[in-house]
Parts: sequence; structure tokens; C-alpha cells
Amino acid sequence: GIWRSYSVVGVPPNIMGVGPAYAIPAALAKASIGKEEVNVYEINEAFASQASWSVKELGLSMDKVNPNGGAIALGHPLGCTGARQMATLLHELHRRGGSERSVSQYGVVSMCIGTGMGAAAVIEVPPSPGTTISSRL
Repeated sequence: GIWRSYSVVGVPPNIMGVGPAYAIPAALAKASIGKEEVNVYEINEAFASQASWSVKELGLSMDKVNPNGGAIALGHPLGCTGARQMATLLHELHRRGGSERSVSQYGVVSMCIGTGMGAAAVIEVPPSPGTTISSRL
């Protein structure tokens, strides 16, 4: 995958946990893509309610969010949340794309961070070798 953009934002500490709702739009804007162009969102949910709120606030399709389960289902490993999210995201983008795709697949990883921060990154998996590229370069 290709790291296209990232964003780190701050929200008031008393609403800690909703950082993804603010970090995702900022990262998408930096990558110049819209939320509808994203194939998979990996949103870490330390608590189901904060992830659900972020998904609703962003207007995301649940078909695209944590398709293989999130932190509650797969685990929330201390110190390697981002690594788990990236591995899950890249595998799913490759799985969905198959060997014949001719367009890029986009994914977003996002997490809240204690004390009121949020982070998000946009990842691109380009077309398979030998196909026509139609992604932003």
C-alpha cells in the first residue's frame, strides 16, 4: 500500500473518543478524495459507542466499516493498535480487489487517542501489475 495522507486532530478532552469523526475528513481532504471513494474504513473502537457515533456523524456505510471486526472482536493490543489496523486494512483491500482490478482501492485507518486526540491515515493499494491505472498519482 501507499501512504497518501494523515491527520492528527484534537477535540475537547471531555468528549474523548470521537477523534475519528474529525481526523478522517481532514485526512481525506489532504488526499483529495471523498468518503464515498474509500473502500474500507478501519476505525478502532475502544468502546462501541464512540465508534458508532463517529460512523453516524460521518455518514459512513456500515458495509465499509471494520468488515472483519474491529478492536472489540479482534483485540485492542496495547502499543500496536495501528499495526493491527494496517495489517487488517491492507489484507482486506487486496482481498476485495482481486487480481483483475484496474482501479486503486482506498482505505482509511483511524483511532482515538487519550486526552482528546484523533488520528487517521489514507492508504492506497494501486491496481495489480499489468492493468491500467486510473488512480490519482
